[in-house]
Amino acid sequence: METIGTIVAPATAPGGALAVIRVSGSEAIALCDGIFRGPGGTLSAARGYTLHYGEIVNGRAVVDQVVASLFRAPRSYTGEDMVEISCHASPYILQQIIQLLIAAGARIAAPGEFTVRAFLAGKIDLVQAEAVADLIASTGRADHAMAANQLRGGYSAEFSALRGELVRLVSLLELELDFGEEDVTFADRAELAGLLAQITEKVSVLLDSFALGNAVKQGVGVAIVGSPNVGKSTLLNALLKEERALVSEIPGTTRDVIEEALNIDGIPFRFIDTAGIRATDDALEKMGIERTFSSISRSRIILLMVDAGEIGAGASKAIRGSAVRQAVRDALEKITPSEDQKMGIILNKIDKNRGETGEWESLTATLKAETGYPVVAVSAKEGTGLGALTLFLAESVAVEPLYNGSTVISNVRHHEALRHAKKSLECAMQGLQNNISADLLAQDVREVLHYIGTITGEITNDEILGAIFSGFCIGK
Repeated sequence: METIGTIVAPATAPGGALAVIRVSGSEAIALCDGIFRGPGGTLSAARGYTLHYGEIVNGRAVVDQVVASLFRAPRSYTGEDMVEISCHASPYILQQIIQLLIAAGARIAAPGEFTVRAFLAGKIDLVQAEAVADLIASTGRADHAMAANQLRGGYSAEFSALRGELVRLVSLLELELDFGEEDVTFADRAELAGLLAQITEKVSVLLDSFALGNAVKQGVGVAIVGSPNVGKSTLLNALLKEERALVSEIPGTTRDVIEEALNIDGIPFRFIDTAGIRATDDALEKMGIERTFSSISRSRIILLMVDAGEIGAGASKAIRGSAVRQAVRDALEKITPSEDQKMGIILNKIDKNRGETGEWESLTATLKAETGYPVVAVSAKEGTGLGALTLFLAESVAVEPLYNGSTVISNVRHHEALRHAKKSLECAMQGLQNNISADLLAQDVREVLHYIGTITGEITNDEILGAIFSGFCIGK
């Protein structure tokens, strides 16, 4: 990735009243001086970390009144001289200022190039650079907290000390190779075993955190499943507070998976309205049901919905309760959650079967005791019980580690590197137990160092950098 020259790009999204244009490079201040006129004199004569009011001019014509923020190397985001021009957000004004800077010798920045320069200047490591993109993309409290913790360097700091000790020990192992015939031992094997065990434990904890981190980053998948016409689409519409899914009294009208996002208590959820599960000869409906089971397998939470509105209508409380419990047992025979999935049972359409005072509360408690799953009685049509449902959803995701400063990984690249590092750690531990030679042991430890180094960027290449930063916005 080319990182030479002075670059310019808008650093704010379109819209709003104000915009920021960012300029970075050895000529950044001089180029801006060529188009900036202010009562306080030139930017080149000013100190860093100062603001300057003035005008951007094109010859004698005034383009806009602006505020220029001045940063001098190395105390800037990129480690270079930088100027950020705050101007009015007119697309014409932005275009004029950028064109003036390009004519003076700047070039348009590549996606993520400002952050690339920050990484190459040692201002941030690769984990922090990726956290910048995650922070910009965050949509709720949970993913914001996760990205902010990584940006602060908490993730990297945990590995830095451990990696330094590994480097010291592997260098001692390699020193032994120079004295191979003399059978000299420099690296304390017990110390190495303890350090490898410590790193293995840390890597295992991080790998386990990926389930939470990836779910929060991508949105926690929630599959709404059940027989046809139990009210799945109505529930989705009620949660979203808009008519997103078509609702019909005709069973089997949902033929495809409908997916919508919703933020609950700072946690992003992806709700998936699925085709009703039943035996059918309709080819399209069969395809929809196949997709339902595929969606269930990819979801973190399953909401199994049962139509409790018509069951036992007009019968006694005991008969109604028995009928609803049997309907729930029948529904559970069709769905089996995996160990890492959570399931809740939704009794819908209670508006059609009001029952006695406290009857639904008693029945949901009984069903919870019988099935082991949380049970919520709702009327998706009237909105009754949705508060209890959203509370169940929020409590189903243990996000405490995100808010107490614990490191949670959400990046697939990091997960793969850690997975490989753990395999190499296991090989090294096995080698220690089998008293293998120093050269083979050093090779295993070097592999651990390699995979950890690829996470933080201590070991990298242009291909990896290009893949990471190509998804950044141009102004960042």
